[in-house]
Amino acid sequence: MLKLNMAPESLKAKKICVLMGGRSSERDVSLRSGRRVLESLKRQGFDVISLDLEDNLLSRLKAARVDIVYIVLHGRYGEDGAAQGMLEIAGIPYTGSKVLASALAMNKVAAKKIFNAVGITTPRYLTIEPRQKVKNEADKIIKDFSFPLVLKPVSEGSSLGVHLIKEPGELLPKLEETVQKYHEMFVEEFIKGQEVTAGVIGVGDDLQALPILELVPKKEFYDFEAKYTAGMTEFILPARLSPALTAKVQALAIRAHQALGCHGVSRVDMIIKDEVPYVHEVNTIPGMTEQSDLPAEAREAGISFDDLVVKILASAY
Repeated sequence: MLKLNMAPESLKAKKICVLMGGRSSERDVSLRSGRRVLESLKRQGFDVISLDLEDNLLSRLKAARVDIVYIVLHGRYGEDGAAQGMLEIAGIPYTGSKVLASALAMNKVAAKKIFNAVGITTPRYLTIEPRQKVKNEADKIIKDFSFPLVLKPVSEGSSLGVHLIKEPGELLPKLEETVQKYHEMFVEEFIKGQEVTAGVIGVGDDLQALPILELVPKKEFYDFEAKYTAGMTEFILPARLSPALTAKVQALAIRAHQALGCHGVSRVDMIIKDEVPYVHEVNTIPGMTEQSDLPAEAREAGISFDDLVVKILASAY
C-alpha cells in the first residue's frame, strides 16, 4: 500500500486512473465531476487516464499498470463500498473512504444508528418494512409521526426519491410508488430550518472542516430539482451563522465524518433549527463539478480546485 498523504511530486511518478460514470442514476453528475478532476490532474502534469465502471475494469486497470484509482463515482456500485471492495481485492490503492465507511454512509438508516449511538443529533426516523403490507406501514407512520414528514430511499444520493408528505392522505399512494421503485424506504421528521453543508478534507492531524455553505432552495426543501436546476437554490458562502455556531457545525461535521470512519474527504449535510444542528447524512464522494458544494467551500478557504484534487489524491491508500 502507498504511504498516506504522499507528497504531490512523488505522486507524479504514479499512474493514476480517474474512475467515473458508473451505473447509478447519478451517472451524468459523476461524468461531469470526473472529467473536471481528469482535466485538473492532466493540467498539473500527472500521468492519468480515465475509465468507466465496466465489467472488465480490473483487467483494464492491470493492463494500464494503474497505481492509484481516483474514485469519482456517485450512488450505487460506486459510493456504497462495491467499487472499493473490488479495488481492495485487487490490491490497488484508491481515494476516499474504505468499504465499511462507504457502505454505512450510503445507507442512511445505518448512518443514523451510528449517529444516535455516539450522541450526534439527527432527525427522528422510522424504517419501512418492504415485506409488510404498505397500508399497514402507512398506518404505523400516521400513528407515530406528525405531518409534514419526509419520505426517503435508504440508499440513494442527490435527493433522488425524496418526497415531502404534507398530509396523511398523501402518504399511502406515494409510499406505494416509492417502495415499488426503491424497495428500501424510511420516513423522517421534517425539520424546517437553515440547510447547510460542510466539507471535511485531510487525514490525521491535517483533518479540517471547510467553510460552511448555506443552501436556500426556492422550493420547500432541497430536493433533486432544487439541487440541479439553475436558479432554484441560492447559495450563501459563508453561511449566515454566528462564529460560535459556525465552530459548532464544523466540529460536528468532523465528528460525523469520524463516527462513520470516513477517510480523505466527505461532505456533511445538516439542518439547523433553534441553534441546534441536525445531521442528515454524510456523502463520502462529494461532487466536483463547477456547481458542486465542496469545491466552492474549498475556494472560500483559499484552496484552489487543483490543490483540492491533489489533496484528495494524496490521501489515497
